[in-house]
Amino acid sequence: MASWVLSECGLRPLPGIRFYAKPRPSFSLNNVLKFRTLPASTSFKVSTWSRRRNFVGSLNVSTPLEVETINGIEQDDGRFDPAAPPPFKLADIRAAIPKHCWVKDPWRSMSYVLRDVVVVAGLAAVAAYFNNWLVWPLYWIAQGTMFWALFVLGHDCGHGSFSNNTALNSVAGHLLHSSILVPYHGWRISHRTHHQNHGHVENDESWHPLSEKIYKSLDTATRLLRFTLPFPMLAYPIYLWSRSPGKKGSHFSPDSDLFTPNERNDIITSTACWAAMVGLLVYLSFAMGPIQLLKLYGIPYGIFVMWLDLVTYLHHHGHDEKLPWYRGKEWSYLRGGLTTLDRDYGWINNIHHDIGTHVIHHLFPQIPHYHLIEATEAAKPVLGKYYREPQKSGPFPFYLLGILIRSMRKDHYVSDSGDVVYYQTDPQLYGANKSD
Repeated sequence: MASWVLSECGLRPLPGIRFYAKPRPSFSLNNVLKFRTLPASTSFKVSTWSRRRNFVGSLNVSTPLEVETINGIEQDDGRFDPAAPPPFKLADIRAAIPKHCWVKDPWRSMSYVLRDVVVVAGLAAVAAYFNNWLVWPLYWIAQGTMFWALFVLGHDCGHGSFSNNTALNSVAGHLLHSSILVPYHGWRISHRTHHQNHGHVENDESWHPLSEKIYKSLDTATRLLRFTLPFPMLAYPIYLWSRSPGKKGSHFSPDSDLFTPNERNDIITSTACWAAMVGLLVYLSFAMGPIQLLKLYGIPYGIFVMWLDLVTYLHHHGHDEKLPWYRGKEWSYLRGGLTTLDRDYGWINNIHHDIGTHVIHHLFPQIPHYHLIEATEAAKPVLGKYYREPQKSGPFPFYLLGILIRSMRKDHYVSDSGDVVYYQTDPQLYGANKSD
């Protein structure tokens, strides 16, 4: 029994395979060789890749061609193909989730808002009282994390998982998001687009991959800024104003491509609330001084932005094995959602309302955050290998920094063609030789 794979230079045997000088009894070519057929929609116009390095060759194939040797019994290499259509439907996952996980409790949701607001006010009061350079760095990290927690609660308002009351969701969402300079409706609508098109190369809205054409159209400085830390972790405010490369529009303009005409009043309302918060900050800068405002609000805001960019990026990037992105008929809501990732944040899980349980949240954003862990556990038997267990974190999720750095170094763009594509690496981005 021998197995062969297509390498960069041609067919070669897998290591450790025994060969025989002459055919054994009952040898039959039809019985020995079996070519595994790829789906008709599979593209052969991407590069081959390996776990250790990317190789761009003249073959330009997106899915490795495997030739298996069989001796009467079909074999495979035991590897799971995350791009294969799942054997279950969205309804099967929904049916596995207990009914009470779908119930929204507005009082419970408001209790989380009260908790977070009290913590934010308390941290600011303590920092201002001591006004000590031993205290300020601790305050900045803690308060920036709490700003991120406020964002997550406003995020729930945007999904309607905060309560069944649209007015309550809107009021709470505006108060929470405006306080951290996020235009509530503008973000809510673009985030809805992200969920409706997750995993789609062109139609996704948040941290979607650049096509090779768009990537190569960027100047060198822009490429380096996009993939060199810490700059990508400061991208959110820029995204709010101008979106991602290849897309046009602003979260603040009712005329943006992001919105439909009947959403115009919502965008005007949210932009007005955002502007009111900016006005309040200007007033506070005169009342307490710009340096004090920077210490109390400005630096924590920067930490919040880093949290937001880190979490949203790593929920869609950085898995040990390459995950597919889709186009055309290969994309579906279910297949796109199954490429998202759960992450463990240690002690931060409870603080930022279990946003790390991301797979089920992406498939069913109506589930309140306080039911996501239970819903995920109930869905795992249905998801099988399509659910990827997150790496366990210590008290603080420092391990995520290593994952982020590795992903930034290798996940640069995808092919311009093909309905199932994977990230490729630009070996010249950081000035390396092509042979590196």
